[in-house]
Amino acid sequence: MTGDLKTYEVRTHGCQMNVHDSERIAGLLETAGYVDRSGLAFGDRPEQPDVVVFNTCAVRENAAGKLYGQLGQLRPAKDANPGMQIAVGGCLAQKDQGDIVKRAPWVDVVFGTHNVGSLPVLLERARHNAEAQVEIRESLETFPSTLPTRRDSAYSGWVSISVGCNNTCTFCIVPSLRGKEKDRRPGDVLAEIRALVEQGVVEITLLGQNVNTYGVEFGDKLAFGKLLRACGEIDGLERVRFTSPHPAAFTDDVIDAMAETPNVMPSLHMPLQSGSDRVLKAMRRSYRSTRFLGILDRVRERMPDAAITTDIIVGFPGETEEDFAETLRVVRESRFSSAFTFQYSIRPGTPAADLPDQLPKAVVQERFDRLIELQEEVSWAENRRLEGETVEVLVSPGEGRKDAATHRMSGRARDNRLVHFAVPDGVDRPRPGDLVTVSVTYAAPHHLVADSGAEGGTWEVRRTRGGNAWEALQDQATDGATRKPAVALGMPAIGAPATTPVADGCGCN
Repeated sequence: MTGDLKTYEVRTHGCQMNVHDSERIAGLLETAGYVDRSGLAFGDRPEQPDVVVFNTCAVRENAAGKLYGQLGQLRPAKDANPGMQIAVGGCLAQKDQGDIVKRAPWVDVVFGTHNVGSLPVLLERARHNAEAQVEIRESLETFPSTLPTRRDSAYSGWVSISVGCNNTCTFCIVPSLRGKEKDRRPGDVLAEIRALVEQGVVEITLLGQNVNTYGVEFGDKLAFGKLLRACGEIDGLERVRFTSPHPAAFTDDVIDAMAETPNVMPSLHMPLQSGSDRVLKAMRRSYRSTRFLGILDRVRERMPDAAITTDIIVGFPGETEEDFAETLRVVRESRFSSAFTFQYSIRPGTPAADLPDQLPKAVVQERFDRLIELQEEVSWAENRRLEGETVEVLVSPGEGRKDAATHRMSGRARDNRLVHFAVPDGVDRPRPGDLVTVSVTYAAPHHLVADSGAEGGTWEVRRTRGGNAWEALQDQATDGATRKPAVALGMPAIGAPATTPVADGCGCN
């Protein structure tokens, strides 16, 4: 610890929801007087922070093993400095609750997905009482947007439009840990987006467990499409993305809104899970392969250049070779630009955990390898179609692990493909948050290379307010420090009843 500073570190496991929740956790801690350890200069940075918070996931097979492994690594530091505090939150905390302190008695605080805002109080109570505090709420205490936020990026931000999920997929434990869907009013969402844009953000991602059922609480089935169109009316907002939709509730009005709103990006993550109708029924996925492929056809009819990604589970209980062949068929027809592929594993507490015909690991692995091989072929073929095409890239640090060695920079194209691009000699390097236009010179299965600028071809830079915001942060940086935007106070609710039209141009109720 440096002087009277109390430092913290947040370790995030899992999905975009958790990444955004971690920004809330950081904001709460800084509002309570803690300082981000990574934001200190090397000479002032303590070897261990005063508080370490784990924001956990319960979806992946190794989630618990990863958590307890990291907790074990921290135990010597805790023994050497009993005043150090360790907190565990997120989905695994909601699931395991008091079992966490039984397995790791050196943990000070356990809090759930519904009471993130309680963390500072729980830390203080644990310190005062000299005993672990476990507080798990069974329903949402406060919508996350009302909490302070320490955002990771100056030019790109997450915006929650809903939390929770009303689906009952047999393989998924998330609904029991995140609860039923709760929607924000569209005016509140748009107010937060406008506030972010005023701070320099040029790209936002709308977050929800199932974004296209947004509006279920206030009775408007078309609310999500209206929200996308309203985002198109916000001056200075360059890019809008969203994740994740569900095929069963995906409607043509959302496709129309995507196609007709220039700042909504032509990228779509549409989880397939399985191409077998029989397996989809066992998963309680309320769509079938024909409907899924029909959605993709309509998306590409309106947006021919859209990049579509997906999630696929291999080896669901009872999956036959014929079922798996159907998945391979749908993957070929879908032409996904990329896929997140998973081997099914038992999740205690889910209906699928008790199903008969759990498949042997060797069978699942062999099918998984075949799926990966096919998707690699499809991804590479889809990317090669872009060779010679011009793409606009939002520059982002940390996207290219080999940028220093290759003397390139990296970022995301409008369709969310990863692009590594060369910077011509003798020009100022674009800043993170700026937009560059280059031509693709080579396509790999998982990324594009655009060396056109270095080769005397297409090269254009558009400096943005996002780049200005990033540059302003760097001007404040000290040696070895990581600069992040200042903590933003939570967004208050507008207060209008959900059934009353809000004056925000959205058209939602």
